[in-house]
Amino acid sequence: MEFIPDFGGFAFTLLAFIAALSVIVAIHEYGHYIVGRWSGIHAEVFSIGFGPVLLSRVDRHGTKWQLAALPFGGYVKFLGDSDAASGKDAAAIDALDVQERRRSMHGAPLWARAATVAAGPIFNFILSIIIFAGVLMVSGRPVEAPIVGAPAALPAERITLQEGDLILAVDGQPVETLSELYATARDLAPSPTLDYRVERAGEEMTVTASFLLLPLVQSVTPQSAAIEAGLEEGDLIEAVNGTPIYAFSELREAVDASAGAPMDLTIWRDGARLPITLSPRRTDLPTADGGFETRWLIGISGGLIFDPVTERVGLWSAIVSGADQTWFVVRSSLSGLWHMITGAISSCNLQGPIGIAETSGAAASQGLDNFIWFIAVLSTAVGLLNLFPIPVLDGGHLMFHAYEAVSGKPPSDKALRVFMTVGLTLLLSLMLFALTNDLFCP
Repeated sequence: MEFIPDFGGFAFTLLAFIAALSVIVAIHEYGHYIVGRWSGIHAEVFSIGFGPVLLSRVDRHGTKWQLAALPFGGYVKFLGDSDAASGKDAAAIDALDVQERRRSMHGAPLWARAATVAAGPIFNFILSIIIFAGVLMVSGRPVEAPIVGAPAALPAERITLQEGDLILAVDGQPVETLSELYATARDLAPSPTLDYRVERAGEEMTVTASFLLLPLVQSVTPQSAAIEAGLEEGDLIEAVNGTPIYAFSELREAVDASAGAPMDLTIWRDGARLPITLSPRRTDLPTADGGFETRWLIGISGGLIFDPVTERVGLWSAIVSGADQTWFVVRSSLSGLWHMITGAISSCNLQGPIGIAETSGAAASQGLDNFIWFIAVLSTAVGLLNLFPIPVLDGGHLMFHAYEAVSGKPPSDKALRVFMTVGLTLLLSLMLFALTNDLFCP
């Protein structure tokens, strides 16, 4: 089920980007707001968006909640702030009495200020963990036994397994777990069919069915050659450049051998056979050891010819898995940044607002579940970016608080103004560089 049809259009892509960004910004800023309130710091304005105010209301705590016309960010303005970046309004602070000064961002104790600043990125990470955990709890986790769930939709001439089959052996090789089934399938030579020993309705039998790892599209990567060419989840790739293929490994080998040259694919989709031409792209992929490898890819993933039977996942187990996934995104992002700085991988891997917006639209076009997953990934990235020790970002403010904790006094107002100017220049330069990537990188 598609989230919104034809999501590739500019308007829909922009809508998806605004929706994703608004959720992430709202959670980030709410983290600042609520922890600030708990810490005794008064928030004067909570804004989603910038510019002219469209809607607003003042709550019983005296905070003005508003929706502004430019929905590309947001901010919380605390008492004593001169701007959305929490710059110090010295004149306003001097005019406050002792009690009111305690309620300002710049007059509160160090622990309260640091907690309030750190809460924004932390809430982004919490959002990611909740989404990853929620998706796992809804979708479930494959059971250990290799039991067939829903078989893939395949052409009539392709013989498939039946729902409920327990696979005991493949091509004469016994299997006891789903992981063993995957390992066995990867080692088998491609062929149109395989013999399976299965337990069906309490009876053991040998059946003939399609190869386990067909070149069947399980998912399509946003901003890839596949999605631009129109490949969809569920497509079966039957031939490459006129040569029939029977295994996903054959497709991978053909892509590697193409070195980026155009490839003519024959696909089966919903009873019809369609021609598709695409060109693989050089892509830098993270490896298990924290490094990167460069490969030619078209941007699809494959799987078995059936969906495994799943089981429910408990709350705690889902949260742990969600935290692991969030940490994986953080680790991969830091590794990618380091490899770009050292020149090990292309700097084109850094996306700007256009690239992120296009990815938003592509994720949403593949369904609500993919769009929600993308929000979780982007939320982690936003939280991580805000922790960078750059003045104007949360990490820069935390750096100033760390200096104050060590020296016993905050940096001077003049030094802060200089640092904030330098930080803003760095941030704008980074944004301009990323935007240049969006416009000129292949």
